Amino acid sequence: MNFKNTTFLCFLFCGSIFSQTKDSTAIDERLNEVVVTGQFNPQSIKKSVFNVRVISSKDIQNLAATNLSDVLNQYLNITLRPSSSSGRSTVSLFGLDAQYFKILVDNVPLVNDQGFGNNTDLSQINLNDVAQIEIVEGSMGVAYGANAVSGVLNIITKKTSRYKWNLTASVQEETVGDEFAFFDEGRHIQSLRAAHTFNDNWYVSAGLNRNDFQGYLGGKNGKDYYETDFTRGYNWLPKEQLNGTALVAYHKNQFNFFYKFEYLDETIDYYNSTVQSGYNSQLGSYRYADDKRYLTNRYFHNLNASGRLFSRLHFNVSFSHQKQQRDEEKFRYYLYTQTEANNAKEKDQAMEVAYATGTFSNFFDSEVVDLQLGYELTHNKGFALVQEANNLYVPIEKRIDNYDFFASSEINATKRFAIRPGVRFSIQSLFDNQYASSLGLRYAFNKGIEYRISAGKSFRTPTFDELYSKQIFDGHFFTGNENLIPEKSTSYETSLKKVSYLGSDWQLSNMITASFMDVDDRIDMALIGFNEDTGTPMYQYINISKYQMWNVATVNQFQKGRFNFNLGASFIGVSQLIDNQDFVSDDKFLYSFNLNSSVSYLVPSWKTTFAAYYKYNGKTQQYIEGNSEYVISEIGDSNWLDLTVRKTFFNDKFETMIGARNLFDVTNVFQTGTNTGAAHATSSDVMLAYGRSYFIKLTYNLNLK
Repeated sequence: MNFKNTTFLCFLFCGSIFSQTKDSTAIDERLNEVVVTGQFNPQSIKKSVFNVRVISSKDIQNLAATNLSDVLNQYLNITLRPSSSSGRSTVSLFGLDAQYFKILVDNVPLVNDQGFGNNTDLSQINLNDVAQIEIVEGSMGVAYGANAVSGVLNIITKKTSRYKWNLTASVQEETVGDEFAFFDEGRHIQSLRAAHTFNDNWYVSAGLNRNDFQGYLGGKNGKDYYETDFTRGYNWLPKEQLNGTALVAYHKNQFNFFYKFEYLDETIDYYNSTVQSGYNSQLGSYRYADDKRYLTNRYFHNLNASGRLFSRLHFNVSFSHQKQQRDEEKFRYYLYTQTEANNAKEKDQAMEVAYATGTFSNFFDSEVVDLQLGYELTHNKGFALVQEANNLYVPIEKRIDNYDFFASSEINATKRFAIRPGVRFSIQSLFDNQYASSLGLRYAFNKGIEYRISAGKSFRTPTFDELYSKQIFDGHFFTGNENLIPEKSTSYETSLKKVSYLGSDWQLSNMITASFMDVDDRIDMALIGFNEDTGTPMYQYINISKYQMWNVATVNQFQKGRFNFNLGASFIGVSQLIDNQDFVSDDKFLYSFNLNSSVSYLVPSWKTTFAAYYKYNGKTQQYIEGNSEYVISEIGDSNWLDLTVRKTFFNDKFETMIGARNLFDVTNVFQTGTNTGAAHATSSDVMLAYGRSYFIKLTYNLNLK
């Protein structure tokens, strides 16, 4: 679909809003929306100095989303980066990858196999007990420390219920492209969640979710194919995930307490496309492949307490212990007999984190000035197998600690005008001590107009891979660098929002934002010399590149009764100065346009909700390394459309949902300029998805008061 088709689709959506009806309840819910991300205490989104965007539980429900990648695929400015070879799915915001974007669960960063809060695999985050998702774009270094450069995403989980008992069980069957068979092909999801409110004080919940993704063949021939034409295996690797959660919450007067536990067990199967032949007296002629599987376990513990000290002072403290380990099991798979042999398992990666954070506020008996003091303590122990010369793998275990202290003030100069300055000091065990600062302003004009402007300085610390990786084999020499320093960033954002009421049953919300970001000392792989004996070029991560971005975006919401319509668009310019110490890229700005829209309508007499989610990812350009210069490569545009229909039966006890994802059947998009002959040129196709898929979901809800 070209841009003209995209524009026509948007106007078609816009035209449809004038034929619907309105319910004031939906408006009241939006106006009274409470957010916690970046706040001293939970408060109305209208009063937040930061521009917080909310993905509601209704949106999650309408998308039939089971993990975070299902949701963020529709978010403006966010691009998902799936990997068929590893099974991971990460996020890119404003052209900056997942190293710059922090993901939290109830304000606590989430550990993963490549970072703490960053580089998070979205497919590993289950949404079974999520109340809402909050996103703040731009520098959040004061509130959330290192690596909160392009923004933060905070998953707020459910901790209360209006019911004494709540039981939810669901089954979801989904095609993967045009592939589906019970047990053998497609995506098969089962979940169970139970919650109980003992009294006004105690609440408990527990849940279990299984996601069985049988892989996507996409022209390949699967696990048991034994011909030697390199078509064995899968385009997208099979993956099975088991997520478990448990929560205990207590509330009395001004005191709140909860303990949350999460467990992840994941298995990813890799089937080698190379089939080999052999012979021995026991087996005779046989064919085999050297396969492997990745086995991941993650444990997440979070203990949180909040309330008041000395009748006035607000406190909110969290203690978390997290551990994630990935093992790699290698084995030989005999294709004629379909059996495994020579299984050998070893630890491939691990990270264990002890984390504590806390804030204290409301020091003054004043409605004008509030002060928040906070701390963040992180003890991070990482392990990885690193490849060195002669295909040898060497275990590396390192410890990184940081001790952060921050202060922020919120000054209500008038009832309309609020000022939010803040500063953070981070004591680093591995790097020089770091600083972050921010200043935010909010002014409420008449007639529902809100104006916000903010500036912030933040930093990104090098990853384990950038510090310690080594790939030295067959004429390749790529290494990490223990002398790297953190990247520095500066960002600015301004927004203007207006909420209008067109009669007693209409709400119209329009917002326009503009932002600018600058990143210095950016880490890139660069040429550092040549091996004296072999002449092999040697590359190493160094602080050498620069990045700048500006963005203009608009977000518009229309609500009338049970009808909801959203339309957003953004225009982004990115400038990157890439220096590999052999040649340097141009730093001119390269531009892209993105658009998203959603519409939903509840038909009360049918107890049925219809929803559609659309996103247009415009063409993007980037510099890639050629033989003797950086050349511009263009990645094609794409259109994404999801449709769902959700209907309830028998007093809402049963729910059926049917839908389709990726109706425009997006798979790969073409990337130009890649056939440069460079040693590191990328493929001519960029993988986005495995094509159109359909699903049906059946849910049973038992709610007892």
